[in-house]
Amino acid sequence: MSTLDRLPNRLVRLFLGLALFGVGIALMVRARLGLDAWNVLHEGVAERTGLPFGRIVIGTAVLVLLLWIPLRQRPGIGTIANVVVVGLVVDALLGLLPAPENLPVRAALLVAGVLVTAIATGLYIGAGLGPGPRDGLMTGWAARGHSIRVGRTVIEASVLLAGVLLGGTVGIGTVVFTLSIGPLAHWFLPRLTLRPVTKASPHPWTRNSSAPTDAASSPPSSGTAAPSSPRSPTSGSRTAG
Repeated sequence: MSTLDRLPNRLVRLFLGLALFGVGIALMVRARLGLDAWNVLHEGVAERTGLPFGRIVIGTAVLVLLLWIPLRQRPGIGTIANVVVVGLVVDALLGLLPAPENLPVRAALLVAGVLVTAIATGLYIGAGLGPGPRDGLMTGWAARGHSIRVGRTVIEASVLLAGVLLGGTVGIGTVVFTLSIGPLAHWFLPRLTLRPVTKASPHPWTRNSSAPTDAASSPPSSGTAAPSSPRSPTSGSRTAG
């Protein structure tokens, strides 16, 4: 076992990735140019309830995690950490970041948010400590013999529609995120992924019914699949979280 493969290093990468995921979401929220599907929903619920955005992220993750029960998915350390850390970081950063009016500044925040989210995806999934709630929902769906593309499309389209009806922000940022997060995460993921500690007997904290296929989403909700080796990502579709 190399030093990089040890659990403490994986935990550092996990929590750094989740924190950066929260940073990416906060930057895109402050850009006000459009969010990915799940964060459109989070923003819409926050607008309707008056609750902090990050608390909505946490509450949604908990509800999605309950859907793992009939799918017989088992959470890992990364799954539980995802539920808590991302939302807390989002709320903390939104309390510090101003909402700029200058369009070039807002565009810069959007680009930075997408890039940070992609790096976060590589760190978080690359740590190999369990998928996020939304990722596990998709892998659980696939484990039942259903098409993950169909399932993800239906779920994210429904989430986006609900978010729009609730007042969430859809715009050029939604398009930019949707088109760029996959290629960016595909580039970062193999470069930030730690190889398995042992190939024959994975640790119990990384064992799930199936490997994660995307980030957070996401982040958040949009990601790529966890690769079987540091340089060979398997194909998949996105989010942190």
